[in-house]
Amino acid sequence: MEAGQSEIDAGKGMTGEKKGIKGRLKPRMPTRDELAENRWLAPVAHRFLSPELWRFTRRSVPRGVALGVFAAFIIPIGQVFLAVFLALPARANVPLAVLVTFVTNPFTLAFWLVVSNRIGRFFLRIDTASASTEIGREISGGSWERYSWFFQTAGTTAVGLVIMAVVGSAVGYLVAGVIWRALVGRKLKAKQQRQRLAKELEQ
Repeated sequence: MEAGQSEIDAGKGMTGEKKGIKGRLKPRMPTRDELAENRWLAPVAHRFLSPELWRFTRRSVPRGVALGVFAAFIIPIGQVFLAVFLALPARANVPLAVLVTFVTNPFTLAFWLVVSNRIGRFFLRIDTASASTEIGREISGGSWERYSWFFQTAGTTAVGLVIMAVVGSAVGYLVAGVIWRALVGRKLKAKQQRQRLAKELEQ
């Protein structure tokens, strides 16, 4: 059996008590019909509904996770649509990409915004107090002074979100690849053990 076929079988053929990634995540994943019925995705539904984009392979799974993380942080609102559109040219797993985007949702968004703001401030090494004072001095209009803090906070938060999207997608890709290989290896090992046991019983 070829390695590529083994990986596909590992994602598609696991039944019983031990299930693969697809079996464990299926209840939480969006279905083809749900995505096809979305009015925003309808124009490209014929493309992302291709069976190729719904298979679990060693390439599509890490790509789906990476794109899902990237879309989740680069635009925390409407990230599902971005994940779907990015999955098309990347040949990533569409349902997995969509599922991962929910790392940012109405319940966790405030937390991630605070984290991204701190990351942005650390990366830019900005002292909030001194920066606000400097901006206030440069702005001559009276009413604009009160908004200087807002623009600085929004800017550092945006920088933090970009960093989290890039770094998070890279980490997600690596972690998903490691987990996938571990699951495939465990399944193949179990299959070899069953075959060896069957041969011993036949003798």
